[in-house]
Amino acid sequence: MTELEKLKAHMSFDFTDNEVDALKLHAVKGCQKLNSISVTEAAAREKAIRELFGSVGKNPNVLPVFNCDNGRNIHVGDDFLANYNVTILDVDEVHIGDNVMIGPNTLISTVNHPLTPMGRRQHLSLIQPVKIGNDVWIGGNVTILPGVTIGNNVVVAAGAVVTNDVPDNTLVGGIPAKKIRDLENDIV
Repeated sequence: MTELEKLKAHMSFDFTDNEVDALKLHAVKGCQKLNSISVTEAAAREKAIRELFGSVGKNPNVLPVFNCDNGRNIHVGDDFLANYNVTILDVDEVHIGDNVMIGPNTLISTVNHPLTPMGRRQHLSLIQPVKIGNDVWIGGNVTILPGVTIGNNVVVAAGAVVTNDVPDNTLVGGIPAKKIRDLENDIV
């Protein structure tokens, strides 16, 4: 199997492989384009977001400086907001629902590396998707790790590191993120 075929099969793959590395070219160009457009040019920024991401709902807003690994693996719903300095390492799929706000300096990652020195010397990566539901507020300086699913009506407190799934209607915080309390869902 090629390294790209391994990546697509969710197997360990060499991230320095030319085919794998070529996937980043779309993201690098798309992020440069998006980040170069003034925040006052809403229509041009929306067009750049739609060109970069895999799918986009109504009213997306991504503030500079935004970075990602692929772009096409990012799928966002309606009324999406990524505040300043958000990075989404979308080597695998990232699905984000409607009415989601992501605070500044947040990292969402779908990629991990081996714990062994030999695996890291071989430049191996492993990927797992990230899913974020509807009506989610992710505070500033949050890290969401590979394989995490965040439910609907969730608030992730600033500075949290989300290592495990978060159920619907929950406030989480801390390192690693733990449930702080239940949240009311007032959407009828």
